[in-house]
Amino acid sequence: MTTRTFRIMVRGVFDELTADQRARLLADAAEHSILRAAFTPEGHLSYDLTARTAFTFRFLDSGEAEEDILNATERAEEAAKAWLAEGGFGYKNLRSQAEDLSQAALGKRQRRAAAGRTD
Repeated sequence: MTTRTFRIMVRGVFDELTADQRARLLADAAEHSILRAAFTPEGHLSYDLTARTAFTFRFLDSGEAEEDILNATERAEEAAKAWLAEGGFGYKNLRSQAEDLSQAALGKRQRRAAAGRTD
């Protein structure tokens, strides 16, 4: 059986941040910059509090069957909620989007490589 790779994004909005919580997030902002965003098994958080209070967690997971994406999405959501709870951060409008990379459309270079062309 083939292993499928899933990319999951969990998005939301920080809710009712205290001055201390905002200061903590701003102190760590460089580590959570969108410029450093990556899909990782443990999840990567990005936000820009100077623009808005929205955040995005990016997770990388895998499974063997198409329906494994549902479990991967659930794990990603639970991991995001755990991180937020651990920091005492309120949130709202949590939603997830998952993609099975085996089902993703090929780009121009990938189509050429699959066809064995080098032009």
